[in-house]
Amino acid sequence: MFALTIAIMWQLMPTPRKQVDYLVMGATATMLSMAVLFIVLINTTHKSKDIFFKRRKPDPPTDPVP
Repeated sequence: MFALTIAIMWQLMPTPRKQVDYLVMGATATMLSMAVLFIVLINTTHKSKDIFFKRRKPDPPTDPVP
């Protein structure tokens, strides 16, 4: 994933590349790779619909004090 992103960015950047261009390519590839890793991790470890929060159990009903 990282190498593929670098190859795509290599083709998109104009030819007189500066050090900042290489920094942008590396940062973009790292961000995309980490996002893909996070998505794969979430999809393989949690199979529920509510990934980021859990539903609370309802409180038991209490009798009103007379």
